Amino acid sequence: MKIQNIIVYVFLIFSCFSCEEFLEEDPRALIAPETFYQSESDVRQAVVGLYSILKNNSIYGQLGLDLFYDNGADIIEPNRSTNVVEPLGNYSLNEAIADVSVQKMSVSDTWKDLYRVIYNANIILDNVDGNDAISEEAQIDIMAEVKFIRALCYWHIVNLWGDAPFYTEPLVLEEIRVLGRTDEDTILSTVVSDLQYAQVHLASVYPEEDRGRASKWAAAIVEAKIHMQEQNWQAGLNKCMEIISQSPHSLLGNYADVFNPNNEYNSEIIWSLDFAKDIRGQFEEGTLGADGSFPSVFGNGNWRPSMFAPRLRDEPKNSSERNALAAALQANGEAFNGTGLQVASKDFAGKFPRNDYRRALNIVDNYLGFDLNFPYMAKIWNLDVDNSPRFNHSDNRIVFRLADVYLMAAECENELNGPANAFQYINKVRERAFATQTEWELKGLDQQGFREAIYDERKWELAGECHRRYDLIRWGILLDVVQDLEYRFWTPNTNIRPYHVKLPIPLQELQVNPVLLESDATNNGYR
Repeated sequence: MKIQNIIVYVFLIFSCFSCEEFLEEDPRALIAPETFYQSESDVRQAVVGLYSILKNNSIYGQLGLDLFYDNGADIIEPNRSTNVVEPLGNYSLNEAIADVSVQKMSVSDTWKDLYRVIYNANIILDNVDGNDAISEEAQIDIMAEVKFIRALCYWHIVNLWGDAPFYTEPLVLEEIRVLGRTDEDTILSTVVSDLQYAQVHLASVYPEEDRGRASKWAAAIVEAKIHMQEQNWQAGLNKCMEIISQSPHSLLGNYADVFNPNNEYNSEIIWSLDFAKDIRGQFEEGTLGADGSFPSVFGNGNWRPSMFAPRLRDEPKNSSERNALAAALQANGEAFNGTGLQVASKDFAGKFPRNDYRRALNIVDNYLGFDLNFPYMAKIWNLDVDNSPRFNHSDNRIVFRLADVYLMAAECENELNGPANAFQYINKVRERAFATQTEWELKGLDQQGFREAIYDERKWELAGECHRRYDLIRWGILLDVVQDLEYRFWTPNTNIRPYHVKLPIPLQELQVNPVLLESDATNNGYR
């Protein structure tokens, strides 16, 4: 489902659904659904519009969910003090700061865009079910895909805010404005139901032109994660084993190959969002320029690799060698033209095992023979000037992959029965990371020792892939881990409080809808 295929009127519809003040106007008054959903083609284009919102900077584009799931843990920090990621990573966030948007990245932007997807998904579902212009088979396929996307957004909302507004009907905005918060268990029960529907009806694999679509296995992994959040270890293990044994996915023999931009749909990737370069106007406008600030127009491809790439002004460690480094990069068809806003944290770089092959993809502190000031994550950057220019990358965004599932299976098995049968799953992932069996094989651990091994293994294997804070929170150890960290510029170990496991509902949302405070006057502890 390459983004080039989105036709103009899909942009018109979803730009109407993506206005800055989501609750200030009724998009259906601008483009009436009853005049749009006249064919299967119309509806398919509307579904592509949902994927487009998922790719916005506030969700899976640029940093988006990285700000919540990785920053402020023990893997990533910026290479300088900056207001782009500081409030979340340094635990200085409050209700008012939650409204402050930097390049369409803020708590408020993420809240709005997740609910925009839900709002539009409900409209699509309402107009597809029973639509005589669409075959029954197509109706079911579309509803399965839309229910997965809606479930994914509600899952993120629960992870980030806990209890939240919840609706699955095409409500008018006047009705949405007075919704209170539904408890997260109720939301997740509906999410699981939607995910199960998606697994029954979505395809196991898609043809080449549709490989950006979520398959049944993407729905399965989210369901497994929810079971694990709820400590329903048997259900989690069953779902993980279903993915491992029945899906077409398999682990690659080489960790680096997973992130090869020339093989983005490799067998290990369960779901990735596809991006294309040179697509202007896909997202919303920014304001920074090419001198180290952000460009003036979003949508020139994927931004995220540039956020993980170095700035030449920061490198190398010996600044007198900067011209020589620039020349070496140029000879290699590359450039250090990123932002450096996502680098390996001091703690992560210091602890990553040096005999682990994965280190080279997660900790780059010497490049082309030059020692660097900061450690960068090469598995996410793309330095290719001609084919992947700054802020204009075609690199896909990996959302879920099979190595995650193996580690989930190992965790579930250990929690159910201890480590005896869990070693096979964690060792399957470790085997490609070390030179010898003596190095990769774990054995002889008790249940707690295996838990601690999982804590580390998920860190080394899935670094920078938006899992870490989520994991630390569900394990109940975020506070302990962060308080033991040393950061380069921030003091999260001093600032973090127990309530930081959730975000505050943004102040402007509370002002529009005071009912949101009725079930929790503290706004998740921020008041």
